[in-house]
Amino acid sequence: MLNFVIDREKCTKCGDCIKDCPVEIIKLSAEYPFINDNDEDNCIKCQHCFTICEPGAISILGLKPDDSIPLKDHLPNGEQMECLIKGRRSVRHYKDEPVDSAVITHLLKIVASGPVNMNKQLLFTVVEDQETMQKVRHDTMKGIKEALVTSNLPSGSEFFSSILDKWDDGKDIVFRHAPHLLIVSSPTDGPSPEADAIIALSYFELLAQSYGIGTQWSNLADWAIATILPDLKSRLNIPESYTTGYMMLFGKPAVKYHRTVQRSDANISRVVWND
Repeated sequence: MLNFVIDREKCTKCGDCIKDCPVEIIKLSAEYPFINDNDEDNCIKCQHCFTICEPGAISILGLKPDDSIPLKDHLPNGEQMECLIKGRRSVRHYKDEPVDSAVITHLLKIVASGPVNMNKQLLFTVVEDQETMQKVRHDTMKGIKEALVTSNLPSGSEFFSSILDKWDDGKDIVFRHAPHLLIVSSPTDGPSPEADAIIALSYFELLAQSYGIGTQWSNLADWAIATILPDLKSRLNIPESYTTGYMMLFGKPAVKYHRTVQRSDANISRVVWND
């Protein structure tokens, strides 16, 4: 049951919940908004009605408006967001200490609330345990070396040879000695599995930055595991029916940046159609 409940003392009958319902199942009776029992299965649980109601008159799915964070006076302004986006750096040097598990859980719960096409079906695969992280590094590099020796490296992956040389010298170019790895995946049969996963990782990246945690989009780890060592996907407990969006390294940064970048102007193409 949706448990769609209207607080009649708070409801102003403005109709905002009705206008903003994506599946148009909220109706207005002679008195208050309601959802017919036979329409409940069409609800996509987006919570638009719950969040758009200014007086907090709507409860749904057992959720209480007072438990939400009010948006007024809590959203960052444009200047703060500009600083966050421009100030974010790819961190390639990490402290040799893990992020607290409770903090990781808190961040992922927040990210799971971010809007994507199929929120509920995202799978967050995170390596917290340091011994496991070391095994992931070791087994990945071992697999790459075996593929190189047996001439089974996919075409275009020859550059991993030089990365292996650096690995033998104690330099971890693929995982950057990061204490954690995050992989977001989504059911392959969904409408946009790869895009949803990448959107979620983008939320995590900026959120982590605001908590003082460094991140790096690991194209090398993603490439290695996806094309050279696909068996690692199952070892990481990612279902075969899920598509991985990307892989992100994260941890406490061992470096500190002090100002934003100054990029050149954006390459913008404005389109006007003249029939």
